[in-house]
Amino acid sequence: PEGYDAQSYLRHLCEEGLRRKYTTIASRERERLDYELDIIHKMGFDTYFLIVWDLCRFSQEQNIWWNVRGSGASSIVAYSLGITNLEPLQHGLIFERFLNLGRVSMPDIDLDYPDDQRADLIRYTVEKYGHEQVAQIITFGTMGAKASIRDVGRALDYPLSEVDRIARLVPSGPKVKLKSALREVPELREAYEKEEHIQRLIDTARGVEGNIRHASTHAAGVIVSDAPLVEYAPLNRPTRGGDSDEIGVVTQYTMEELEELGLLKIDFLGLSTLTVMRRACELIRQRHSVTLNLNNIPTDDPSAYNLLSRGDVMGVFQVEGAGMRRMLMKMQPAKFDHIIAAISLYRPGPMEYIDDYIDRLHGKKPVEYHHPSLKPILQETYAIIVYQEQVIRLLTDIAGYTPSEADLMRRAIGKKKKAALLKHRVSFVEGAIKHSGLQRETAEAIFGDIEYFARYGFNKSHAADYAVLTCQTAYLKAKYPVEYMTALLTVERHNTEKVGLLIAECRRMGIEVLPPDINCSGLDFTIEEEQPNGATAIRFGMGAVKNVGEGPIETILDARQTGGPFRDLDDFCRRVDLRQVNRRALESLIKVGTLRPLGARSQLLPIADRIVGLSGSLHRARDVGQMSLFGEATGVRLAAEESLLPPLSQTPQVPQKEILAWEKDLVGVYVSEHPLTQVQIKLQDTVTAYAGALDEETNGQQVVIAGMVQRVRRHTTKKGNEMAFVTLEDLQGTCDVVVFPKVWEQTKHLWQPERILVMGGKVDAGRRDEPNLLCNWAKPPDEITIVAESTRAPATMPSPPRPAPTPPLVSQPRTIRVTLARSGEQPQDVQKLRQIHGLLAENQGRDRFVIHLVGGANGAIELAFPNETTRYSTELEQKLAAIVGARAVWVEKDVG
Repeated sequence: PEGYDAQSYLRHLCEEGLRRKYTTIASRERERLDYELDIIHKMGFDTYFLIVWDLCRFSQEQNIWWNVRGSGASSIVAYSLGITNLEPLQHGLIFERFLNLGRVSMPDIDLDYPDDQRADLIRYTVEKYGHEQVAQIITFGTMGAKASIRDVGRALDYPLSEVDRIARLVPSGPKVKLKSALREVPELREAYEKEEHIQRLIDTARGVEGNIRHASTHAAGVIVSDAPLVEYAPLNRPTRGGDSDEIGVVTQYTMEELEELGLLKIDFLGLSTLTVMRRACELIRQRHSVTLNLNNIPTDDPSAYNLLSRGDVMGVFQVEGAGMRRMLMKMQPAKFDHIIAAISLYRPGPMEYIDDYIDRLHGKKPVEYHHPSLKPILQETYAIIVYQEQVIRLLTDIAGYTPSEADLMRRAIGKKKKAALLKHRVSFVEGAIKHSGLQRETAEAIFGDIEYFARYGFNKSHAADYAVLTCQTAYLKAKYPVEYMTALLTVERHNTEKVGLLIAECRRMGIEVLPPDINCSGLDFTIEEEQPNGATAIRFGMGAVKNVGEGPIETILDARQTGGPFRDLDDFCRRVDLRQVNRRALESLIKVGTLRPLGARSQLLPIADRIVGLSGSLHRARDVGQMSLFGEATGVRLAAEESLLPPLSQTPQVPQKEILAWEKDLVGVYVSEHPLTQVQIKLQDTVTAYAGALDEETNGQQVVIAGMVQRVRRHTTKKGNEMAFVTLEDLQGTCDVVVFPKVWEQTKHLWQPERILVMGGKVDAGRRDEPNLLCNWAKPPDEITIVAESTRAPATMPSPPRPAPTPPLVSQPRTIRVTLARSGEQPQDVQKLRQIHGLLAENQGRDRFVIHLVGGANGAIELAFPNETTRYSTELEQKLAAIVGARAVWVEKDVG
């Protein structure tokens, strides 16, 4: 503004912000602000802070949520400007970790935005600072192992199937090299040694591996210049679009070269967690008239810490992993600082001190310091160096380093160069003796800790930023579970694997997820009030169905909004212009049961072409009629006397196995029922444990589990033997199965994705984040002829620690099946049978039930009750389980 330069305007804004943030401005806040502003001005970064402030001001005006990541949160200047909401002095955040006079690199305040609003900020930046002064940053993609095979195969004109066969044998991952792949994958090595043309393919691919393949753009970085960028760097116009279409140009210099030129880079990062939080808060406002945002979602609510302590972390920011979950359950966090420490500790290096931290936190181990002067610095982490900021304070407070010197030394130690380490050791020890009066032995011990932890210590400012979102997402999940899970499912709807995990979590939380329905579903997942059982449910969004874009869905929703629910298929064809939907989208909707209110899958799928054709003809004629000079409709209509839908009795039924395959492929979950349901009766007398119930309590036990193979990762041992790591899923959860070479050699033909297997082995929960099974044997279910023995039955297993990724959805009428094993004592068996029937019959609903009697001389008997119904509930299932055991009760979906 007029009358200000960059320095004075920055101070003016900070003074205003300081008065807003603090009721009373103490000397330490004033001194910190003056100190930071002086450093910022001396380094020439006044304008940088003003630009970042301007972006945050715009975001606030447009109600765009944002978060700061990185060391920028350590600045009271950033806090007073409203760039971050973290008060740095309260949390012990050190400004020198962010900026100091000895630092030669540019400042870096990374801004997270909802991934669906990132483009709005980029558009504003271009409009504000000019097309000629804003550009993206170029990056160069190199040829990886798989890409090298495919590109060379294309150049050599090898058959695509042959090239694909070889490329699939190469392990995935950015660090994989063809040289190591040949050594570790027997099939690849065999093809290389025995097939001359494959040897030529791989040798040529190794020659180009690692070369630059293409130019791309930096995922988040945008350059903002004070003059047209052509004066500083050569530019390029990208051929592909994206969030940054508004920018239009890319620098031909890389990020490192641009930094050397002193050009300003701002990172616009898309963070889906912010999108989830914003959507959840919108639902909360609509349903509860409570307005929440990043400024008022609490980070100190007990319900959030209770949730984290229970390990209910699915969907909670930064702590979803199994190892982090186990750590939180042991830690039992009770305050914000504990979450900062958890995020920082769960990393290579500090991870080995997690148990020490937790034991000291709970008073099981004493907290001991090398010297009392360390207590103010290390007290918050119980004498363990966790943060980089603690390293800086040890160097400044104990050895008399300046903050700039301390940060430079911290970085130097992290590089692990012996000569530099020796030099810094001498400098620190002498400084500690002189500055703090420490004994040489004590100073040496302190430096030993610094030397180790400086390599792995985490940036506390960054951890604190993330801890805010962790606590806030935990709060939303604890207080508003339906709204939060609905938002999560919507944001993750294109990730079928994650959708499966989240639906399983809903099931565990007691939230019903209803299948896609043409008359109820929207584009996104939605909340449906007051189900027949009185609960609130989540309805599957049509946008989560593969091959169905937003355009076709909007066409359907517009017609439904105008004319209400679709009465039948003919009504659907009249009102929805299926030319805008297309056959592929329609078929996908049919396959997952979305059009169930209009007809069964077996009726609709064979006539999909006809449905699209007739609808197209009707709407084409209607369009022509509307354009008539005389205003008359000259279109066609469907004959009222002839239904478009063929009789169900005249259409062949689709095999259940095929329906389940459609559902898994198109929405990532089994909507109707889980394939394991079909073999449950036979397996119930064999299976002794569930995949999701393997934990530290089952460690070392011999168990039998059954499940579906999800993923097989082959591995070659140092001795050249092949083994495998298998992900197995059952009705309760998933686990990893380790198949060692001897067992693999005997059973490798069995381990195929989507195949159901029964296996026995030993639970290993001691060495990894996630318990696994060390497999001793594996068989298909139809080869199981004996009942395995175990020390623990499934009925006594604890609740699974994590949900199954692909459970059935609970919605359509169900069949409850109960198995009663005859004891040989007829009066007792009859009494139990009456108890079971009484429980099922006392609450009428729309669910069916069947009782299976097994054992005894008469063999298995199935008792069906075609004229009686029941209403399923978790309470009913628990009561039945109390009579016959949990594994003798299961629920099937009735599929149409």
